[in-house]
Amino acid sequence: MALSRLLNSFRVRLLLLLATLFVLTLGVQYYVNRTSVRINNRLIVEQQQAIMAGVALGVNSISSGLYLDQMRDQAKQPLLGEQAERVKNVLIVDGDGNIKDSLDENQTPRFNPDKSVRYVKVKDIALPPLRSAVELPSETAPLPEGMTIGQPTGGDPGAFYFPVTTTSGRQYVIVVLGSSLMTILRRQARQSLLYTLAVLLVTICLTAIVVWRFTRPIKSLSFAARRVADGDFSFRVPTSKRRDEMGDLTELFNDMTVKLGRTRELEAQLYNAEKAVVVSRLASAIAHEIRNPLNYINLTLDHLRATFAPDDPKKRETIDNLTRQLKLEVARINTRITEFLNYSRPVKLEPRKLDLVEIARDALSIFEAQAADSNVEARVETQGEPPAVIADPESLRSALTNLIINSFQAMDGSGGKLRISLSSEDDGRSARIEVSDTGRGIAAEDISKVFEPYFSTKETGTGLGLAIVKKAVDDHQGTISVKSKLGEGTTFVITLPAVTEPGAVATG
Repeated sequence: MALSRLLNSFRVRLLLLLATLFVLTLGVQYYVNRTSVRINNRLIVEQQQAIMAGVALGVNSISSGLYLDQMRDQAKQPLLGEQAERVKNVLIVDGDGNIKDSLDENQTPRFNPDKSVRYVKVKDIALPPLRSAVELPSETAPLPEGMTIGQPTGGDPGAFYFPVTTTSGRQYVIVVLGSSLMTILRRQARQSLLYTLAVLLVTICLTAIVVWRFTRPIKSLSFAARRVADGDFSFRVPTSKRRDEMGDLTELFNDMTVKLGRTRELEAQLYNAEKAVVVSRLASAIAHEIRNPLNYINLTLDHLRATFAPDDPKKRETIDNLTRQLKLEVARINTRITEFLNYSRPVKLEPRKLDLVEIARDALSIFEAQAADSNVEARVETQGEPPAVIADPESLRSALTNLIINSFQAMDGSGGKLRISLSSEDDGRSARIEVSDTGRGIAAEDISKVFEPYFSTKETGTGLGLAIVKKAVDDHQGTISVKSKLGEGTTFVITLPAVTEPGAVATG
């Protein structure tokens, strides 16, 4: 287990890879160098053999009287063959600088018209600097003109001479090589360099792959950190089933994101709880400080209208209208206080099996007169047979009533259509309630905030109506959503768990 964990470590694998690349580089370089040394030794030996073969050919030609090309054909020496590249030419030069014989036909002696022999001078041909083919004692005899001792430069081929003393005087055997040994060695060095560069290129590619593989999760973590910093706690970094340090870091980051998301949810719940406590205290204070005076005002208005009504019918009608308006204002204030109390107090549900059609018609019946006055076509529609639900009738009726009030206010008394559509979804496991209108609609930037407490687009609204609706739906383990478009209308969709077992009772 410890060994497996150690091998899964990215640092260990990186070190092993670098060590492997180092050993591979050294091994290839050692092999290339050893091969180059072996080839160079072979080239040096071949050059020495070619020089000695050329010298031997010249000496034999002098001693036998045969021409060089005849001697070459008889010797069948590979280094001297027509296709050979080692020996370019062999010359025999006398002490006066005359070329007595040569493998190059252009340099062989020619007969003049008077039958005399015409020789090519060694000084008239392009001959590379000469070196002695063998180690000889220092001699004072000068070389013929055109035979210059020196070292070949650049890629010039080398040339070697060998002095031979004969009865007709000193002669020289000159061997001109076909290619310079330095040129061949440089070519071998270039090949070795190419091999080394190839190994380095492979090493760089492998290192780049390792670096890219190492930095890719870091880039993913950086991107994820920005997403989390922007508040997106649902984002997760792909783990790719890595078991090294980066895999552990990715899993830890994802765990941290999950915990941060939970912490944010708990903070939101705590904030809502604290806000609910504040609202509850405020509602209690309002109920205590305002409702008692309001009740006294309401009773006093009834007493004034009954006891001090004037005898004049017109004045009595005026008093009745004024007191009625005052009582309506008192009732409106009481309604606002009730909204505060309903939102802030803990809910006490009395769930039972309900028929959604009956609840929807009951909630809409309250607004029949208002619908007629506002020229609003309001009705309940069913698609199939809506399933029954387990819910508190008053809480559910109150939620539908708030949505209907919201729809009437959205149509501004200018007429329109209001629909409450009931159906089933999720194969009958849920009941669906849609409350739609053809009102002014909700702006796109406000849709996400309509269920927040105290948010309202109306000048006189408290912002608690839709918050109370959402609270009632949440208390019944349901969901609510909204779809709207400015100028076309709004649709609220409520889903509630349907009755799945006979006699089932939901818990509040």
